Amino acid sequence: MNFGGALSVVFLAIWSVVMFAANETLVSMLLVNAAVQMVLFILVACIPFLITGRMSYVDIAWPFGVALIGVLILLMGDGNAIRKFVVGGVYLLIGLRMGLGALIMAKATGVIFKIEFPRYVYRRMILEDSDGARVKFHSLAEIMVQGFANISVLALPGFMLAVNGSDVFSVWEIAGVGIWLLAYILESIADAQKMQFISKNKRGVCDIGLWRYSRHPNYFSEWLVWTSLMIASVPSWLALQEFEIQGIWIVLGVGALGASVMLYITLNYLTGAIPSEYYSVQKRTGYKRYQETTNRFFPWFPKNPGS
Repeated sequence: MNFGGALSVVFLAIWSVVMFAANETLVSMLLVNAAVQMVLFILVACIPFLITGRMSYVDIAWPFGVALIGVLILLMGDGNAIRKFVVGGVYLLIGLRMGLGALIMAKATGVIFKIEFPRYVYRRMILEDSDGARVKFHSLAEIMVQGFANISVLALPGFMLAVNGSDVFSVWEIAGVGIWLLAYILESIADAQKMQFISKNKRGVCDIGLWRYSRHPNYFSEWLVWTSLMIASVPSWLALQEFEIQGIWIVLGVGALGASVMLYITLNYLTGAIPSEYYSVQKRTGYKRYQETTNRFFPWFPKNPGS
């Protein structure tokens, strides 16, 4: 079993356990979300992959799946209205921003509809090295792991917030929203700085602004977005302890934490930093020096090469 298959098992196990939760609204949201996500991923990612061989279609399915989580929060959540609308709006904004961005890029460059994203070319290469005879099966598994993430760990923070009926807003929730807003601003700035640099220097190494302190400030900001949702969900998770069996309650907490962990793994190792840098080293003069002076993920001050 490859890494994508192992993650899929973990996500499905978490989903299966929390389906025994006592909160009926939470269970209903999980059931409806599972059905919606499976239809979306099969139609938008799996079938196109089987026809074209390109994994890039998942970059359309995944963000619109996140947006659908937001829709379900708004339509099915029975908790405090302010909390529900804020978290539902956050999921919608996350999903629609990336989903519409992927469609615009696809139309402008041909990526997804005509050619594969380099990061998925890299993943195919890794899969061929590990098990060339079953690369198609493993590629399909890596597409579906993102669907299973939407079904389980990425939905749980929002769903727990959506069923919290308390009219008191915790410092955890305020901090979570504040961190999300900061992360959203940082990601937007990083994207704008990268686009500005590329428009003037297509082959150079972007080391301006936020890119001076991290080789992937956009990925770091995206991870921070999901970490903020996990932080905001802590009071809602604690509130469920009174009603849930201890084991199920613990799994709910592990699932919410999984949103942050899953994005960290994905943005660093699967389809993020490492695949991106594999090609950057080959195409961009000076990128190796950039790797020596600048942190890959977590922002920090540049260091001297060899220190």
